Amino acid sequence: MKKTLYSGAAILALAAGSAQAQELIFPVGEGDFAWDSYNAFADEYDLSGQTLTISGPWIGDDRDLVDTVFAYFEEATGATVEYAGSDAFESEIRRASQTGGLPNMAVIPQPGLLADLAAAGDVAPLTDEDAAWIEENYAAGQSWVDLATSENEQAGGEALNGFFYKVDVKSLVWYSPPVFEELGYEVPETMEELLALSEQAVEDGFAPWCIGLGSGDATGWPATDWVEDIMLRTQSLDTYDAWVSNELPFDSEEVVNAIETFGEFALNEDFTGMSGAEIVNTDFRDSPDGVFEIPPQCLMHRQASFIPTFFPEDAEYDFFYFPAFESEDLGSPVLGAGTVWAITDENEASRAMIEFLKTPVAHEVWMSQSGFLTPHNGVNTELYANDTLRGMGEILLNATSFRFDASDLMPSEIGAGAFWTGMVEYLRTGDAQAEAASIQSAWDAIK
Repeated sequence: MKKTLYSGAAILALAAGSAQAQELIFPVGEGDFAWDSYNAFADEYDLSGQTLTISGPWIGDDRDLVDTVFAYFEEATGATVEYAGSDAFESEIRRASQTGGLPNMAVIPQPGLLADLAAAGDVAPLTDEDAAWIEENYAAGQSWVDLATSENEQAGGEALNGFFYKVDVKSLVWYSPPVFEELGYEVPETMEELLALSEQAVEDGFAPWCIGLGSGDATGWPATDWVEDIMLRTQSLDTYDAWVSNELPFDSEEVVNAIETFGEFALNEDFTGMSGAEIVNTDFRDSPDGVFEIPPQCLMHRQASFIPTFFPEDAEYDFFYFPAFESEDLGSPVLGAGTVWAITDENEASRAMIEFLKTPVAHEVWMSQSGFLTPHNGVNTELYANDTLRGMGEILLNATSFRFDASDLMPSEIGAGAFWTGMVEYLRTGDAQAEAASIQSAWDAIK
Protein backbone atom coordinates (compact mmCIF):
# COMPACT_ATOMS: atom_id res chain seq x y z
CA MET A 1 0.00 0.00 0.00
CA LYS A 2 1.76 3.13 -1.20
CA LYS A 3 0.57 6.19 0.67
CA THR A 4 1.45 9.86 0.82
CA LEU A 5 5.16 10.48 1.34
CA TYR A 6 6.02 12.47 4.44
CA SER A 7 8.89 14.84 5.04
CA GLY A 8 11.55 14.01 7.60
CA ALA A 9 9.89 16.19 10.22
CA ALA A 10 6.35 15.01 9.57
CA ILE A 11 4.44 12.92 12.07
CA LEU A 12 2.85 9.71 10.88
CA ALA A 13 -0.75 9.61 12.07
CA LEU A 14 -1.35 6.18 13.53
CA ALA A 15 -4.60 4.33 13.92
CA ALA A 16 -6.59 4.69 17.11
CA GLY A 17 -5.22 2.61 19.96
CA SER A 18 -1.53 2.87 18.98
CA ALA A 19 0.90 3.83 21.69
CA GLN A 20 2.26 7.00 20.15
CA ALA A 21 2.83 8.84 16.89
CA GLN A 22 5.94 7.94 14.91
CA GLU A 23 8.15 9.97 12.63
CA LEU A 24 9.50 9.06 9.24
CA ILE A 25 12.90 10.47 10.00
CA PHE A 26 14.25 9.99 6.45
CA PRO A 27 11.92 11.28 3.72
CA VAL A 28 10.90 8.47 1.38
CA GLY A 29 12.63 8.92 -1.95
CA GLU A 30 15.47 11.06 -0.60
CA GLY A 31 18.96 9.96 0.29
CA ASP A 32 20.85 6.85 -0.78
CA PHE A 33 18.42 4.36 0.74
CA ALA A 34 17.08 1.38 -1.22
CA TRP A 35 13.74 3.05 -1.85
CA ASP A 36 12.95 0.85 -4.86
CA SER A 37 12.69 -2.20 -2.61
CA TYR A 38 10.58 -0.22 -0.14
CA ASN A 39 8.19 1.00 -2.83
CA ALA A 40 7.88 -2.50 -4.30
CA PHE A 41 6.97 -3.79 -0.83
CA ALA A 42 4.47 -0.96 -0.29
CA ASP A 43 2.80 -1.69 -3.64
CA GLU A 44 2.25 -5.30 -2.61
CA TYR A 45 0.59 -4.86 0.80
CA ASP A 46 -2.56 -3.18 2.02
CA LEU A 47 -3.08 -4.07 5.68
CA SER A 48 -5.26 -1.09 6.56
CA GLY A 49 -7.09 -1.63 9.84
CA GLN A 50 -4.87 -4.55 10.90
CA THR A 51 -2.77 -4.56 14.07
CA LEU A 52 0.57 -6.32 14.54
CA THR A 53 1.57 -6.99 18.16
CA ILE A 54 5.27 -7.53 18.85
CA SER A 55 7.13 -8.24 22.09
CA GLY A 56 10.87 -8.07 22.55
CA PRO A 57 13.83 -7.04 24.72
CA TRP A 58 14.33 -3.55 23.30
CA ILE A 59 13.70 -0.74 25.77
CA GLY A 60 15.05 2.80 26.20
CA ASP A 61 17.06 4.06 23.22
CA ASP A 62 16.69 0.77 21.35
CA ARG A 63 12.92 1.03 21.72
CA ASP A 64 12.99 4.52 20.21
CA LEU A 65 15.14 3.32 17.34
CA VAL A 66 13.05 0.28 16.44
CA ASP A 67 9.95 2.48 16.58
CA THR A 68 11.41 4.47 13.67
CA VAL A 69 11.64 1.23 11.67
CA PHE A 70 8.06 0.30 12.54
CA ALA A 71 6.94 3.67 11.23
CA TYR A 72 8.06 2.73 7.72
CA PHE A 73 6.23 -0.60 7.91
CA GLU A 74 3.09 1.24 8.99
CA GLU A 75 3.51 3.84 6.26
CA ALA A 76 3.96 1.15 3.60
CA THR A 77 1.07 -1.13 4.68
CA GLY A 78 -1.44 0.90 6.66
CA ALA A 79 -1.13 -1.54 9.57
CA THR A 80 -0.59 -0.47 13.17
CA VAL A 81 2.36 -1.90 15.11
CA GLU A 82 2.00 -2.27 18.87
CA TYR A 83 5.38 -3.08 20.40
CA ALA A 84 5.95 -4.03 24.05
CA GLY A 85 9.56 -4.05 25.26
CA SER A 86 10.76 -5.49 28.55
CA ASP A 87 14.02 -6.19 30.37
CA ALA A 88 12.30 -9.36 31.64
CA PHE A 89 11.30 -10.44 28.15
CA GLU A 90 12.48 -14.05 28.39
CA SER A 91 10.47 -14.89 31.51
CA GLU A 92 7.43 -13.04 30.18
CA ILE A 93 7.38 -14.82 26.82
CA ARG A 94 7.84 -18.19 28.52
CA ARG A 95 4.90 -17.37 30.79
CA ALA A 96 2.78 -16.36 27.80
CA SER A 97 3.73 -19.65 26.13
CA GLN A 98 2.32 -21.55 29.09
CA THR A 99 -0.74 -19.44 29.88
CA GLY A 100 -1.70 -17.91 26.53
CA GLY A 101 -1.61 -14.36 25.26
CA LEU A 102 1.36 -14.61 22.91
CA PRO A 103 1.94 -11.60 20.64
CA ASN A 104 1.82 -11.97 16.88
CA MET A 105 5.62 -11.79 16.82
CA ALA A 106 8.45 -12.13 19.32
CA VAL A 107 11.94 -10.63 18.97
CA ILE A 108 14.14 -13.22 20.69
CA PRO A 109 17.75 -12.64 21.80
CA GLN A 110 18.63 -16.33 22.34
CA PRO A 111 18.34 -19.11 19.72
CA GLY A 112 17.81 -21.58 22.58
CA LEU A 113 14.64 -19.76 23.63
CA LEU A 114 13.46 -19.77 20.02
CA ALA A 115 14.02 -23.53 19.86
CA ASP A 116 12.08 -24.05 23.11
CA LEU A 117 9.10 -22.06 21.83
CA ALA A 118 9.14 -23.88 18.49
CA ALA A 119 9.28 -27.28 20.18
CA ALA A 120 6.30 -26.27 22.32
CA GLY A 121 4.25 -25.45 19.22
CA ASP A 122 4.33 -21.68 19.69
CA VAL A 123 6.20 -20.71 16.51
CA ALA A 124 4.82 -20.72 12.98
CA PRO A 125 7.56 -22.09 10.72
CA LEU A 126 9.01 -19.95 7.98
CA THR A 127 9.20 -21.28 4.43
CA ASP A 128 11.81 -22.92 2.24
CA GLU A 129 11.70 -19.71 0.19
CA ASP A 130 12.59 -17.71 3.31
CA ALA A 131 15.56 -20.01 3.96
CA ALA A 132 16.72 -19.69 0.36
CA TRP A 133 16.43 -15.90 0.57
CA ILE A 134 18.60 -15.81 3.71
CA GLU A 135 21.22 -18.07 2.17
CA GLU A 136 21.44 -15.82 -0.87
CA ASN A 137 21.16 -12.37 0.72
CA TYR A 138 22.91 -12.67 4.09
CA ALA A 139 26.68 -12.98 4.35
CA ALA A 140 27.43 -16.46 5.74
CA GLY A 141 23.75 -17.09 5.01
CA GLN A 142 23.76 -20.79 5.83
CA SER A 143 24.95 -19.96 9.36
CA TRP A 144 21.87 -17.79 9.96
CA VAL A 145 19.58 -20.53 8.68
CA ASP A 146 21.30 -23.12 10.88
CA LEU A 147 21.05 -20.94 13.99
CA ALA A 148 17.29 -20.52 13.59
CA THR A 149 16.49 -24.11 12.55
CA SER A 150 15.28 -26.71 15.06
CA GLU A 151 12.37 -29.02 15.83
CA ASN A 152 9.05 -27.29 15.30
CA GLU A 153 5.85 -28.94 16.52
CA GLN A 154 3.69 -27.04 14.05
CA ALA A 155 5.90 -28.23 11.18
CA GLY A 156 6.08 -31.80 12.45
CA GLY A 157 9.88 -31.79 12.26
CA GLU A 158 12.81 -29.46 11.74
CA ALA A 159 12.01 -26.04 10.34
CA LEU A 160 13.34 -22.53 9.99
CA ASN A 161 11.78 -20.80 12.99
CA GLY A 162 12.93 -17.20 12.74
CA PHE A 163 14.61 -14.36 10.88
CA PHE A 164 17.75 -12.74 12.31
CA TYR A 165 17.80 -8.93 12.40
CA LYS A 166 20.25 -6.74 14.38
CA VAL A 167 23.54 -8.47 15.14
CA ASP A 168 26.41 -7.90 17.58
CA VAL A 169 30.05 -8.77 16.84
CA LYS A 170 32.49 -10.13 19.43
CA SER A 171 35.50 -11.10 17.29
CA LEU A 172 37.24 -7.74 17.68
CA VAL A 173 40.64 -6.50 18.86
CA TRP A 174 40.89 -2.88 20.01
CA TYR A 175 44.06 -0.78 19.82
CA SER A 176 45.42 2.77 19.67
CA PRO A 177 46.30 3.79 16.08
CA PRO A 178 48.81 6.49 17.22
CA VAL A 179 50.71 3.87 19.24
CA PHE A 180 50.74 1.36 16.38
CA GLU A 181 51.92 4.08 14.03
CA GLU A 182 54.71 5.20 16.35
CA LEU A 183 55.91 1.62 16.80
CA GLY A 184 55.62 0.84 13.10
CA TYR A 185 53.11 -1.96 13.67
CA GLU A 186 50.65 -3.10 11.01
CA VAL A 187 47.26 -4.64 11.66
CA PRO A 188 47.65 -8.44 11.46
CA GLU A 189 45.51 -10.37 9.00
CA THR A 190 46.12 -13.90 10.33
CA MET A 191 46.45 -15.41 13.77
CA GLU A 192 50.04 -16.29 12.96
CA GLU A 193 50.73 -12.61 12.27
CA LEU A 194 48.93 -11.62 15.48
CA LEU A 195 51.12 -13.96 17.54
CA ALA A 196 54.23 -12.65 15.76
CA LEU A 197 53.14 -9.07 16.51
CA SER A 198 52.67 -10.01 20.16
CA GLU A 199 56.22 -11.41 20.31
CA GLN A 200 57.55 -8.26 18.62
CA ALA A 201 55.80 -6.10 21.21
CA VAL A 202 57.51 -8.05 23.99
CA GLU A 203 60.89 -7.51 22.29
CA ASP A 204 60.10 -3.81 22.10
CA GLY A 205 59.40 -3.69 25.83
CA PHE A 206 55.58 -3.73 25.84
CA ALA A 207 52.97 -6.15 27.14
CA PRO A 208 50.84 -6.76 24.03
CA TRP A 209 47.61 -7.78 25.76
CA CYS A 210 45.20 -6.19 28.23
CA ILE A 211 42.98 -8.85 29.79
CA GLY A 212 40.61 -8.67 32.77
CA LEU A 213 38.03 -11.22 33.92
CA GLY A 214 36.50 -9.35 36.85
CA SER A 215 32.74 -8.81 36.64
CA GLY A 216 31.28 -9.21 40.11
CA ASP A 217 29.15 -12.34 40.32
CA ALA A 218 29.81 -12.91 36.60
CA THR A 219 33.60 -12.94 36.93
CA GLY A 220 35.16 -15.16 34.29
CA TRP A 221 32.82 -14.54 31.37
CA PRO A 222 35.38 -12.59 29.24
CA ALA A 223 37.53 -15.73 29.11
CA THR A 224 34.64 -17.77 27.72
CA ASP A 225 34.49 -15.41 24.72
CA TRP A 226 38.18 -16.02 24.08
CA VAL A 227 37.70 -19.79 24.17
CA GLU A 228 34.67 -19.59 21.89
CA ASP A 229 36.52 -17.48 19.33
CA ILE A 230 39.47 -19.89 19.44
CA MET A 231 37.18 -22.92 19.01
CA LEU A 232 35.86 -21.33 15.80
CA ARG A 233 39.46 -20.81 14.61
CA THR A 234 40.68 -24.32 15.37
CA GLN A 235 37.64 -26.57 14.82
CA SER A 236 34.88 -27.07 12.26
CA LEU A 237 31.43 -25.56 12.73
CA ASP A 238 30.03 -29.05 13.35
CA THR A 239 32.53 -29.53 16.17
CA TYR A 240 31.64 -26.13 17.66
CA ASP A 241 27.95 -27.00 17.53
CA ALA A 242 28.59 -30.39 19.11
CA TRP A 243 30.50 -28.68 21.92
CA VAL A 244 27.62 -26.27 22.54
CA SER A 245 25.19 -29.18 22.95
CA ASN A 246 27.72 -31.31 24.87
CA GLU A 247 27.69 -34.02 22.22
CA LEU A 248 31.40 -33.21 22.28
CA PRO A 249 32.42 -33.43 25.97
CA PHE A 250 33.89 -30.33 27.54
CA ASP A 251 37.03 -32.25 28.47
CA SER A 252 37.65 -33.43 24.90
CA GLU A 253 40.99 -32.79 23.25
CA GLU A 254 39.47 -30.14 20.98
CA VAL A 255 38.12 -28.02 23.83
CA VAL A 256 41.17 -28.45 26.06
CA ASN A 257 43.31 -27.27 23.14
CA ALA A 258 41.18 -24.11 22.81
CA ILE A 259 41.52 -23.37 26.53
CA GLU A 260 45.28 -23.88 26.38
CA THR A 261 45.51 -21.62 23.31
CA PHE A 262 43.77 -18.93 25.35
CA GLY A 263 46.37 -19.63 28.01
CA GLU A 264 49.14 -18.87 25.50
CA PHE A 265 47.87 -15.30 25.69
CA ALA A 266 46.56 -15.00 29.26
CA LEU A 267 49.08 -17.11 31.17
CA ASN A 268 52.12 -15.61 29.46
CA GLU A 269 53.19 -12.83 31.82
CA ASP A 270 55.35 -11.35 29.07
CA PHE A 271 52.14 -10.92 27.08
CA THR A 272 50.02 -9.40 29.87
CA GLY A 273 52.40 -8.02 32.48
CA MET A 274 50.24 -9.76 35.10
CA SER A 275 49.82 -13.11 36.77
CA GLY A 276 46.71 -15.18 36.13
CA ALA A 277 45.38 -14.24 39.57
CA GLU A 278 45.84 -10.54 38.80
CA ILE A 279 43.94 -10.93 35.53
CA VAL A 280 41.06 -12.54 37.42
CA ASN A 281 40.99 -9.63 39.85
CA THR A 282 41.09 -6.95 37.11
CA ASP A 283 37.64 -5.67 36.24
CA PHE A 284 36.93 -6.21 32.54
CA ARG A 285 35.70 -2.62 32.26
CA ASP A 286 39.02 -1.28 33.51
CA SER A 287 41.26 -3.74 31.68
CA PRO A 288 41.58 -1.77 28.38
CA ASP A 289 42.75 1.40 30.15
CA GLY A 290 46.40 0.47 29.69
CA VAL A 291 46.07 0.82 25.91
CA PHE A 292 45.54 4.56 26.32
CA GLU A 293 48.10 5.37 29.03
CA ILE A 294 51.33 7.20 28.22
CA PRO A 295 53.45 5.18 27.84
CA PRO A 296 50.99 2.35 27.07
CA GLN A 297 50.92 -0.47 29.58
CA CYS A 298 49.49 -2.87 26.99
CA LEU A 299 48.70 -2.62 23.28
CA MET A 300 45.63 -4.70 22.40
CA HIS A 301 42.34 -5.73 23.97
CA ARG A 302 40.05 -8.45 22.62
CA GLN A 303 36.42 -7.60 23.39
CA ALA A 304 32.98 -7.16 21.86
CA SER A 305 31.58 -4.09 20.16
CA PHE A 306 30.26 -2.53 23.38
CA ILE A 307 33.63 -2.00 25.08
CA PRO A 308 34.30 1.61 23.90
CA THR A 309 31.64 2.64 26.42
CA PHE A 310 34.32 2.09 29.07
CA PHE A 311 37.25 3.72 27.25
CA PRO A 312 38.63 7.04 28.53
CA GLU A 313 36.71 9.98 27.12
CA ASP A 314 39.61 11.26 25.00
CA ALA A 315 40.79 7.83 23.80
CA GLU A 316 41.88 7.42 20.18
CA TYR A 317 40.99 3.89 19.19
CA ASP A 318 40.26 1.57 16.35
CA PHE A 319 39.71 -2.19 16.00
CA PHE A 320 40.45 -5.10 13.72
CA TYR A 321 39.02 -8.54 13.18
CA PHE A 322 40.34 -11.18 15.61
CA PRO A 323 41.95 -13.18 12.82
CA ALA A 324 41.79 -16.85 11.94
CA PHE A 325 44.72 -19.23 11.69
CA GLU A 326 45.87 -19.34 8.09
CA SER A 327 47.17 -22.86 8.68
CA GLU A 328 43.76 -24.17 9.76
CA ASP A 329 41.98 -23.02 6.57
CA LEU A 330 38.65 -22.44 8.38
CA GLY A 331 37.69 -19.23 6.61
CA SER A 332 36.79 -16.06 8.51
CA PRO A 333 34.41 -17.06 11.31
CA VAL A 334 32.71 -14.42 13.44
CA LEU A 335 31.47 -14.87 17.00
CA GLY A 336 28.61 -12.75 18.21
CA ALA A 337 24.98 -12.50 19.17
CA GLY A 338 21.78 -11.16 17.69
CA THR A 339 18.01 -11.02 17.76
CA VAL A 340 15.75 -13.34 15.79
CA TRP A 341 12.12 -12.59 14.88
CA ALA A 342 9.55 -15.37 15.22
CA ILE A 343 5.85 -15.53 14.38
CA THR A 344 4.16 -16.64 17.60
CA ASP A 345 0.49 -15.89 16.74
CA GLU A 346 0.23 -15.81 13.00
CA ASN A 347 -1.73 -13.20 11.06
CA GLU A 348 -1.31 -11.58 7.67
CA ALA A 349 0.69 -8.68 9.09
CA SER A 350 3.26 -10.98 10.75
CA ARG A 351 4.07 -12.63 7.42
CA ALA A 352 4.29 -9.19 5.85
CA MET A 353 6.77 -8.11 8.53
CA ILE A 354 9.09 -10.99 7.57
CA GLU A 355 8.96 -9.73 4.00
CA PHE A 356 9.62 -6.18 5.18
CA LEU A 357 12.70 -7.32 7.11
CA LYS A 358 14.10 -8.59 3.82
CA THR A 359 14.12 -5.08 2.35
CA PRO A 360 17.40 -3.18 2.70
CA VAL A 361 15.45 -0.15 3.96
CA ALA A 362 14.33 -2.03 7.10
CA HIS A 363 18.02 -2.29 7.97
CA GLU A 364 19.24 1.02 6.59
CA VAL A 365 16.83 3.11 8.67
CA TRP A 366 18.26 1.79 11.94
CA MET A 367 21.89 1.50 10.81
CA SER A 368 21.81 5.16 9.76
CA GLN A 369 21.16 6.14 13.38
CA SER A 370 22.98 4.11 16.02
CA GLY A 371 23.86 0.70 17.42
CA PHE A 372 22.84 -1.56 14.53
CA LEU A 373 24.78 -4.12 12.49
CA THR A 374 23.46 -6.34 9.74
CA PRO A 375 24.72 -9.23 7.56
CA HIS A 376 22.33 -8.13 4.77
CA ASN A 377 24.57 -7.83 1.72
CA GLY A 378 22.09 -5.59 -0.11
CA VAL A 379 22.39 -2.57 2.18
CA ASN A 380 24.32 0.59 1.41
CA THR A 381 27.14 0.40 3.96
CA GLU A 382 27.85 4.11 3.46
CA LEU A 383 24.66 4.74 5.44
CA TYR A 384 26.16 3.43 8.69
CA ALA A 385 26.08 6.17 11.30
CA ASN A 386 29.86 6.19 11.83
CA ASP A 387 33.11 4.57 10.75
CA THR A 388 33.13 2.22 13.76
CA LEU A 389 29.78 0.68 12.85
CA ARG A 390 30.74 0.60 9.18
CA GLY A 391 33.93 -1.30 9.97
CA MET A 392 32.05 -3.84 12.09
CA GLY A 393 29.45 -4.17 9.37
CA GLU A 394 32.18 -4.97 6.88
CA ILE A 395 33.53 -7.68 9.20
CA LEU A 396 30.06 -9.23 9.19
CA LEU A 397 29.79 -9.02 5.42
CA ASN A 398 33.23 -10.63 5.02
CA ALA A 399 32.43 -13.47 7.43
CA THR A 400 32.39 -16.97 5.99
CA SER A 401 30.46 -18.23 9.02
CA PHE A 402 28.78 -16.87 12.14
CA ARG A 403 28.17 -18.59 15.43
CA PHE A 404 26.39 -17.45 18.55
CA ASP A 405 28.21 -17.05 21.84
CA ALA A 406 28.41 -20.65 23.08
CA SER A 407 27.94 -19.85 26.77
CA ASP A 408 24.66 -18.09 25.93
CA LEU A 409 23.42 -21.30 24.27
CA MET A 410 24.48 -23.68 27.02
CA PRO A 411 22.31 -24.35 30.08
CA SER A 412 22.69 -21.51 32.55
CA GLU A 413 24.32 -23.85 35.07
CA ILE A 414 27.14 -24.24 32.55
CA GLY A 415 27.27 -21.12 30.37
CA ALA A 416 26.66 -18.71 33.24
CA GLY A 417 28.12 -20.92 35.95
CA ALA A 418 30.65 -23.73 35.61
CA PHE A 419 32.22 -22.31 32.43
CA TRP A 420 32.83 -18.95 34.11
CA THR A 421 34.26 -20.41 37.29
CA GLY A 422 36.27 -22.99 35.36
CA MET A 423 38.06 -20.26 33.45
CA VAL A 424 38.79 -18.42 36.69
CA GLU A 425 40.32 -21.56 38.16
CA TYR A 426 42.29 -22.21 34.98
CA LEU A 427 44.04 -18.86 35.31
CA ARG A 428 44.90 -19.79 38.87
CA THR A 429 46.01 -23.40 38.26
CA GLY A 430 47.07 -23.49 34.60
CA ASP A 431 45.57 -27.00 34.33
CA ALA A 432 43.20 -26.91 31.36
CA GLN A 433 42.45 -30.62 31.42
CA ALA A 434 41.41 -30.59 35.08
CA GLU A 435 39.21 -27.50 34.73
CA ALA A 436 37.58 -28.84 31.57
CA ALA A 437 36.84 -32.09 33.41
CA SER A 438 35.26 -30.10 36.24
CA ILE A 439 32.99 -28.29 33.78
CA GLN A 440 32.05 -31.63 32.19
CA SER A 441 31.14 -32.96 35.63
CA ALA A 442 28.72 -30.05 35.99
CA TRP A 443 27.19 -30.99 32.62
CA ASP A 444 26.80 -34.59 33.76
CA ALA A 445 25.06 -33.46 36.94
CA ILE A 446 22.24 -31.75 35.06
CA LYS A 447 21.64 -34.44 32.43
